Parts: sequence; structure tokens; C-alpha cells
Amino acid sequence: MGDKTLSGGLFSEEDINTTYFSRVDSDEEFGTFSLHPFTLEDKVWPTVEHYYQAMKFEDTCYQETIRLAETPKKARKLGRHRFKRLRKDWKKVKQLYMTRAVYTKCCTHPNISTKLLATDNTRLVENSLYDYYWGCGRDRRGKNIYGQVLMNVRKKLADEHET
Repeated sequence: MGDKTLSGGLFSEEDINTTYFSRVDSDEEFGTFSLHPFTLEDKVWPTVEHYYQAMKFEDTCYQETIRLAETPKKARKLGRHRFKRLRKDWKKVKQLYMTRAVYTKCCTHPNISTKLLATDNTRLVENSLYDYYWGCGRDRRGKNIYGQVLMNVRKKLADEHET
């Protein structure tokens, strides 16, 4: 078989400068499930997922339950508990909390920051088949908000690195 490039028919030209990853893969350093603890709001959070899911709620006891969840998958399940009331402004602030957690994780773990900066101007896409808000969705027409969060954090880190 000959050498095939991404532009050889299966993928459009724009995919050449795109990196796809899974937000929920614990081995993916850019993901929310990666085990890279950080301190925020005077507490150590095991993963970005733990922090993000806990911030959905104003109930500090429930936030603590989520923070102490054994795995990011368990934290996500607790954060999706349909009988718990989400904070009223959640739709407005959820991207802010995600950005805050990702930025803090990168600052806490320089190796992740370095890896993110090394992506340079590559478009980062959260490759979820089912999530059209945080990811690209099955047809890759989703909002890719998580990819945008990573690219915004990358820009902020690059700007800080220059100064």
C-alpha cells in the first residue's frame, strides 16, 4: 500500500490541520478525565471533570461528594443526577468554569501546558459522536466548545509565555 495522507479522499483538506481527541479518555492529557489534580477554590480536584461537575451545584455538601468521587466517570454521573437542582446561571457560566479548570490544570502541570502550546495553530476538536455542544458530533457540525476552550487556553498560555 502506498503512503496515504488525510487529504486523499476520506477527509477534507481542512482536517489536515486538525487534531481530534476524546474529552473522556483518561489517557488523553487534554481531556477532562485525565488524572492531573489541581487546586482551585482551596480544594484539590482530581480531574477537570470532578471540578466541572461539582460547580453545577450551589450545595457545597454535594460539591464535596462529587469532588471525592472515586473516578471521573462517577463524578460525571453525580453531576448528571436529575433530582439535584442545577445552579440557575449554569448555562451562562459552564464554559467559564470549564475554561478555569483547564487553565489551572495546565498551569499546575507544565508538561500539559507544553504539549498544548506545541499544537501551535492546529485546530483542536473534541471528537464526540453524541455531544454537539462540547464536541463535534457525529457529523462534525457540532459547536466543539471544549476544543474552543483548549484553543483559548493555549492562546492565553502563549501570551503569558511571551511576556
